[in-house]
Amino acid sequence: MRLDAETLWASLPLPAFLVDGGDRIESINPAAEQFMNASARSLAGQPLWDRLMVDAPLDGAFARVRENRAMLYVNDVDVTAGDRPPFHCSLQIAPVADDPGRVLLTLTSHEIADRLERSHSVKAAAKAAIGMAEMLAHEIKNPLAGIAGAAQLLSMSLKGADLEMTDLIVEETRRIVKLLEQVEQFGNLRPPERRAVNIHDVLDRTRRSALVGFAAHMTIVEEYDPSLPPTWADPDQLQQVFLNLLKNAAEASPGGGTIRLRTFYDLSLRLRRSDGGGLALPLIVEVVDDGPGIPPAIAGHIFEPFVSGRENGTGLGLALVSKIVSEHEGWIGLESVPGRTTFRISLPVAPKDAAEIEETA
Repeated sequence: MRLDAETLWASLPLPAFLVDGGDRIESINPAAEQFMNASARSLAGQPLWDRLMVDAPLDGAFARVRENRAMLYVNDVDVTAGDRPPFHCSLQIAPVADDPGRVLLTLTSHEIADRLERSHSVKAAAKAAIGMAEMLAHEIKNPLAGIAGAAQLLSMSLKGADLEMTDLIVEETRRIVKLLEQVEQFGNLRPPERRAVNIHDVLDRTRRSALVGFAAHMTIVEEYDPSLPPTWADPDQLQQVFLNLLKNAAEASPGGGTIRLRTFYDLSLRLRRSDGGGLALPLIVEVVDDGPGIPPAIAGHIFEPFVSGRENGTGLGLALVSKIVSEHEGWIGLESVPGRTTFRISLPVAPKDAAEIEETA
């Protein structure tokens, strides 16, 4: 089987950066996206040394590689991306054939490899934890219903402080039941029933639902590309995704704020598949809010179950979003700084021979 350059680039297990003649990032592979905790699109055009800090004098390294057209190795340096602790790495800087300006930078480190491997182990452990939580949720809901019912019966003959106590019991049991239902929803999510869907119909339905409920204090601005083709998706599950993202944005700004819903087309975005192939994901939906941002300490784990940046948060909403998007063969990314948080979802286009688009509004 003959592999093309794009497939090899996506399958490379080491973080790799394609850098132009001005030392700006031109492209990064999926391993580098995970290492940087940022998408290739968001980093394109940015100065490499603004995003990647290396504890070594490399001012002339790229120049020598370009001039001599020869590979250069830099061993045992500390590399830092964003706010993360430094990784001990070796660098390989190589010229790109037939292009004197571009160079390829790759990072080699047992520490990085271990980190990527741990990421897969964490996902497996999270899946097992969800299975256990789902079983416990089912078993706990029945006795909780009995406790709430008994408290309601007692409240009929009580007054004052005693009545307040029974009301508290009912309120707390209902809160726990709601949490357990979220756990069950996460574990029992059915496979998507995919068909050709107008993404703007789904977004409009979601926006209207949010504005009459949890996002009534927010302003939601639409910035749509009307020329987008239909996506291949389950409209009800997509609505669940966007509802969760809007709720997350609204809860981050209890005093009010603005949420922007953006759609556009990006032909360059592809997702690496397990078989080594690629899947085009050109339909992009962004949910952008002007809230305080997600704490850097949890930003890299925000899509994992039980990770939450809010007090009393369950950490299941964004995990459910990630699961649904993944089962649609899509991709989701996050960029967050104080005053601007962007969730970016990429989805595939519906097949050309798909049935006529069904109305979802």
